[in-house]
Amino acid sequence: MLNWEKGIWQNEHAHASEAEVLIAADWAPIRTYSDIILNDPEAVYGNLLPVMRASDIRIVNLEGPLCENETPVWKSGTVLKGEVEHVHGLTRVPFEVVTLGNNHVFDHGVEAFEKTLELLRDKGIQTVGAGMTSGDAKKPLVLDVNGIRIALISFSEGEDLTASDGGPGVFGWEVEEVVDTINAIKTTTDIIVIICHCGVEYIPFPPPYVANAFQRIVDAGAHLVIGHHPHVPQGVQIYKNSPICYSLGNFVFYQHTDLLYRKQGFLVKAGLAKGAVVNLELIPYVIQDQGLRLLEDGERKEFLGRLEMVSTPLENFKGIDKAWHGFLHYYGTDGLKNEIQTILDKLDADPAKGAAMLRNRLTTMQHNRHWIDALTRVMNNDLETSPRWAYDLAQEWLTKKGRHKTRP
Repeated sequence: MLNWEKGIWQNEHAHASEAEVLIAADWAPIRTYSDIILNDPEAVYGNLLPVMRASDIRIVNLEGPLCENETPVWKSGTVLKGEVEHVHGLTRVPFEVVTLGNNHVFDHGVEAFEKTLELLRDKGIQTVGAGMTSGDAKKPLVLDVNGIRIALISFSEGEDLTASDGGPGVFGWEVEEVVDTINAIKTTTDIIVIICHCGVEYIPFPPPYVANAFQRIVDAGAHLVIGHHPHVPQGVQIYKNSPICYSLGNFVFYQHTDLLYRKQGFLVKAGLAKGAVVNLELIPYVIQDQGLRLLEDGERKEFLGRLEMVSTPLENFKGIDKAWHGFLHYYGTDGLKNEIQTILDKLDADPAKGAAMLRNRLTTMQHNRHWIDALTRVMNNDLETSPRWAYDLAQEWLTKKGRHKTRP
């Protein structure tokens, strides 16, 4: 069991740790954080910096290309990019590895992506999860950390450019191929870490299809599974002695909002030995205007307490289904109607953007499972019958405001 007072899990069946890996979520040098990183690359991390430097190796998700003024692509959501000089925000930590399996790394096209790859490699940063060919995108990155052979796989529920048809693109939502890769490498590596960018944004629980995929991946032989993309922290599950963190929340990813859970996240430190995760530490922080800050005492206790609340239902699929139902109930038919009307209005005003939005709803699991499951419950007349706790937690995650100052 995870000790929620301390935010620590200890594997009673494993020996002493031989290597420590730190994993962080989405990193995008945008908005308020753009100038901070350009002017002082270390400043954005605040007092997290010595904590991160204490690990043997550091991994982060690069949420967008680092490039000049290349033309953005048409897509459903926000288009992101950083400047070339922002790379110093990665090297000064340093982050030795960035995952690229996400829905923003191709936001400015293939040329910008290729230049980003060259920039990262020139700075000695290894990459995984996207490439110019299907083979490159899906190839595991194998790291030797203190004699432990760690295989890292990054994949994504991407909006557009996946490598399914040969590349270029990201390793897309191809769970069976991830499983096949795990089966192919598990006899030649000591630890398999999966990092996935997926799920529904801003809600407290993973959808059932995500939980099913992550547990299927552990069944195949993965030792640690880390999720991000929802932009809020979600729960932690210990499944067959393998930790699953469904979403770490935002990291160096500034949003102009005063909503509490979009301003909080956590780092993961994992102690590893051959064949097992020995221990796991959750390190929560707040995202402020001037940079990140570790949560202190009462703040930390409150955060871990709420994280425990959204982790408890994940112990079985019955709880996961009830939690998902709570979100569907809260979103309701009004939410569906408003979303559909927004797309229709966009199709009239900006056809290319509207088409991208509608295609995204049809082709990505995060949206089509939402729509299908909600509409099915409407047809069965049970949309509004979710457990009260599930509805309340969905409402809290989507509406609760924080005490942290934000810029207008």
